[in-house]
Amino acid sequence: MDCRKTGKLIAQLRKERGMTQKQLADVLFVSDKAVSKWETGAGCPDVTLLSALSRILGVNTAAILNGDLEPNDTNGDNMKKISFYLCPDCANMLSATGQAEISCCGRKLEPLTPQTADEPHAAHIEKSDTDYYVTFNHEMSKTHYLTFAAYVRWDTLTLVKLYPEQDAAVRIPQMPGGTLYVACNTHGLFTQPL
Repeated sequence: MDCRKTGKLIAQLRKERGMTQKQLADVLFVSDKAVSKWETGAGCPDVTLLSALSRILGVNTAAILNGDLEPNDTNGDNMKKISFYLCPDCANMLSATGQAEISCCGRKLEPLTPQTADEPHAAHIEKSDTDYYVTFNHEMSKTHYLTFAAYVRWDTLTLVKLYPEQDAAVRIPQMPGGTLYVACNTHGLFTQPL
């Protein structure tokens, strides 16, 4: 940990939240002199304070330790570069269109790697006037089920959460030129053009 970089980041984030050094010190149960030392690089926060600092300043502990937020490049990426994340503990589904450090239930999540859909995960599509009716020949038991289906175009994400013991079917607005993603709680993420 570079105390100067960490201190500079703490000062920046504290100011973004409209907090004084005294206010930050009070919520951390330290002196305002300690916060001043951190921000000038004369010392670093104790490791026991990193979790609280992370929560109060709205960044992960790795950012505090590195002293850098490392913003994503703004290179005009579109929705087709989306990544999906699935928590193995609570089945929470998250997505990001750029690089991200995502965690849930205390675990750091890795993006799901899409595979070409095989027969149990392949979509069967019926067109209506306004939408696609998409069904899957996949079991939906409490132990093996589809967790979500997502339709991604360059500018749009349509996401439908699926639950055990419901039909393996979704309705998606009819917008040509997209890709369908479906996630299985056992076998991962599958994709096919729609």
